[in-house]
Amino acid sequence: MAGEAGSGDRPQVGGGDGFVPWPAEFEARYKDAGYWSDRLLGGVLRGDPDRTALVAGADRLTYAELDRRADRVAAGFLRLGVGRGDRVVVQLPNTVSFVTVFLGLVRIGAAPVLALPAHRESEIGYLCELAEARAYVIPDVDGGFDYRAMARALGVADVVVDGDAQEFTALSDLDVDPDAEALAKHRPDAADVGVFLLSGGTTGLPKLIPRTHRDYVYNLEASAEVCGFGQDTVYLVVLPAAHNFALACPGILGVFASGGTVVLSPSGAPDEAFPLIERERANVCAVVPPIALLWLDAVSWTDEDLSSLSLLQVGGAKFAAERAAQVPDVLGCSVQQVFGMAEGLLNYTRLDDPADLVERTQGRPLSPADEVRVVDGDGNDLPDGEVGELLTRGPYTLRGYYRAPEHNARSFSPDGFYRTGDLVRRLPSGHLIVEGREKDQINRGGDKVSAEELENHLLAHPAIHDAAVVGMPDPVMGERTCAFLVVRGGEAPALREIKDFLRGRGLAAYKFPDRIETVDAFPRTPVGKIDKKRLAARLG
Repeated sequence: MAGEAGSGDRPQVGGGDGFVPWPAEFEARYKDAGYWSDRLLGGVLRGDPDRTALVAGADRLTYAELDRRADRVAAGFLRLGVGRGDRVVVQLPNTVSFVTVFLGLVRIGAAPVLALPAHRESEIGYLCELAEARAYVIPDVDGGFDYRAMARALGVADVVVDGDAQEFTALSDLDVDPDAEALAKHRPDAADVGVFLLSGGTTGLPKLIPRTHRDYVYNLEASAEVCGFGQDTVYLVVLPAAHNFALACPGILGVFASGGTVVLSPSGAPDEAFPLIERERANVCAVVPPIALLWLDAVSWTDEDLSSLSLLQVGGAKFAAERAAQVPDVLGCSVQQVFGMAEGLLNYTRLDDPADLVERTQGRPLSPADEVRVVDGDGNDLPDGEVGELLTRGPYTLRGYYRAPEHNARSFSPDGFYRTGDLVRRLPSGHLIVEGREKDQINRGGDKVSAEELENHLLAHPAIHDAAVVGMPDPVMGERTCAFLVVRGGEAPALREIKDFLRGRGLAAYKFPDRIETVDAFPRTPVGKIDKKRLAARLG
């Protein structure tokens, strides 16, 4: 169901006043060229009805069964009072429920706001407030953390719990018979915001990225075509399903649109992922570099048969060329480098690219309509081979963050190019080599840590006078986080104490500093700003 858009004369919804649309001339251009269609995110289940669509633990669902479950969940949310134009924060691990809740919501025009399982009160409270969330969907307990306790402090209108709901609404209670007329009434338009992804949060807490049905459907369909997905694809999901890479690059949704099978793993740990590869004969997986490095080491002591694996996608952070070259020999599969962002632009090495391009570049743009500029500090275009900031616009790259006008004024050029903050070199072939970032952000194994956000939390500690957070190179994670501290007097708090303090403030654990250093004062630039380059140089 819900495969085509509703009435075309209805206004765009799902984002309300905070959504920044594409200019009319670009809408017409993308429609005329066939990049945008009326297909909807709720209609991505295109496999044979009797074919296995989803495997998670002991659950095995055919396309027909998954389709029915999604409709029943959609009907349940309607009965709860959630409908077209509402926003719902979804924070679920890699389970069948994540998939059915996502599909159910997008079928009734409600936009999921996809939080990661690691997020805590600081992030979730902010997201619920910014999105004006109508509901919040959580597990009861996952990874030893009780999400219900966190939900009690947030004050969201409706909390839906997968498992023991206690005083909240049980997800199982939303399993109701669908009413075709009611579902049709709430069916979205392709121009509606279908889902909200989260930014890396370079200037504080993450910003909301509105992705419309039509741009995100193009994103996942074009990605699936480039990556050669089809009905024989068996895709192992080891990253959080809420992550753009795992969801739609081509990800879970790209597999469904291709008629293949999705296999959910709790994590990328070899003792969880490798048995699933053997049992389900998984042939594609997307990982971040730390997982790829772990797998390269783990094959020497595993007994599992990994021979079905034919393609390993590596993205989220730069994958070193020398390690990319090891994948075919050690894991026995091809490697594909993926460089992209939840804001839009995706770059893939192609399956027929020569080895040197696959190993040393991060791919070339997905779409013929992707416009890419590499510019200097004054915004002047640079020739191929020179390092500059990457700017981009296209049929699946946003034109503005949600309800962030001041940030949008800085992040987008007057003619609509998104300033990524990534420093790249472009080859004559169009392939990009990532050289670093202009933004004050640490890429910790694919998890983006905002220096400003962490600094603000550290400054709340009574013993800390000032804080400056920088990234330090790491052979496994790419970067780790070091917090330089100026203390108020006496001994500086130990790293363990700092982590306990941040945990008490509800900060996600991946944002904790890996190292602390105390200094008497920070070095400053001529204009008085903290000189983080000089601080980073002290780390060796």
